Amino acid sequence: MVDISESVSVTPPEWGIEPVPPEGRTLSGFDLAILWGDLGVGLLVLVTGGLLVPALSFTSALAAIVVGSIIGVTALGIVGSIGARRGVPTMVLFRTVLGVRGSWLPSALNFAQLVGWTAVELWAMSLVADIVVERLLGFSARYLWLGIVAILCTGLALWGPVGVTRVYLKSFGAWVVVGICVMLSFYVLTTDGIGELLRSPGTGGWPTFGLAVDLVIAMPISWLPLVADYTRFGRSTRSSGWGTALGYLVANVWLYALGALIVLGSGEAPEPAGIAVGILAIAGGTLAGVLFLVGILVGETDEAFADVYSGAVSLLNIWPGASRRALTVLIGAIATVLAAVLTMQLYESFLFLLGSVFVPLFAVLLVHYAIGDDRVGPATVRWRAFVPWLGGFVIYHWIAPTGPSWWTDFAKGLVGTALSEKFAWLGASVPSFMVAGGLAWLLARLVSEPRAQIER
Repeated sequence: MVDISESVSVTPPEWGIEPVPPEGRTLSGFDLAILWGDLGVGLLVLVTGGLLVPALSFTSALAAIVVGSIIGVTALGIVGSIGARRGVPTMVLFRTVLGVRGSWLPSALNFAQLVGWTAVELWAMSLVADIVVERLLGFSARYLWLGIVAILCTGLALWGPVGVTRVYLKSFGAWVVVGICVMLSFYVLTTDGIGELLRSPGTGGWPTFGLAVDLVIAMPISWLPLVADYTRFGRSTRSSGWGTALGYLVANVWLYALGALIVLGSGEAPEPAGIAVGILAIAGGTLAGVLFLVGILVGETDEAFADVYSGAVSLLNIWPGASRRALTVLIGAIATVLAAVLTMQLYESFLFLLGSVFVPLFAVLLVHYAIGDDRVGPATVRWRAFVPWLGGFVIYHWIAPTGPSWWTDFAKGLVGTALSEKFAWLGASVPSFMVAGGLAWLLARLVSEPRAQIER
């Protein structure tokens, strides 16, 4: 078997990209279920669930949520189990897939998206914190709250996943979030007129059912580049995969559905401020509404922690000698600056664009590990693996061009009318995954490569 890691000797909690030894693998399946269940709970998940209605009826939205969640968490659990078996971060797994230098590309892309995600999380948390304080004390100081949540989340990232999971989440944080979600669900489901809203037909328009499934898949898929960063600390391959998948499945279905209910019940816009105002309205302007928002803020800190931590780990795959702590602080600082000027205008396109890049990429990874292919060319870049990745990306944008307007205009100029506009039921994620995986399998059978150790 190919050695896919650098030989670096460090001690916890400073794990970089080297394989975690047995004594460092302390997280049980239940621990990982708590971690990933908590990572699936957040303000932005509520926002994304709210995007599905009223274009879709709640029944159709719930069907899209269940289908998309099952597809997404299946991939999440499988990649998580591979990470637990190999004991290395996700980006290091790509060293045998793309080669050492080839793995730098997804590492750089992952770093870029994690800085963006961190900025979005910090922006949303500071906005909601400002709404809560203004409601309680009558003054606004968003940049103050931005600084506070940035320091908190960066501090959690410096602490590391084992400490955050076993001390913070398992003993306190996760249970606060569960209690808040239970009570908020009760308030939403007992709102006057909610039964009629649940039976109302959809208004049509964006998103169609297929694109709604893509939008749900995008959330667990966005965690795929991170999942092995945490399951590498798992005690066993099986428990790490099932714990990750089940924890995230429950949270994703629950929070997407809850977000759709909040938008339907309150009539507010599916954006962080709208969700916050909607929660306050559903709670009748009582202290309970404020407590709900505070609880959601507690739950949001772990998403930003994971983004910052894994952003640093991704960079370590390119620069193994760098300090994880220094990279962590740098990422937190960059994201804080971005959060000060960020808007939610392109959030939906951002989610779809992530899917178009990472769905086909992980299809290639799963096929690679499924067939036990550990051959790496002497140049340490496996160009063969880039072909199916590119093929899946092209298929995705043939079906549903997404991203900045200049990109979608370019894509539509090449392919004409998007297939998703002709066939409302058609999503892009599954076809993209199947094409990339099929091409990867075919090329592995047709193209032979010499066996070689990865260059150091």
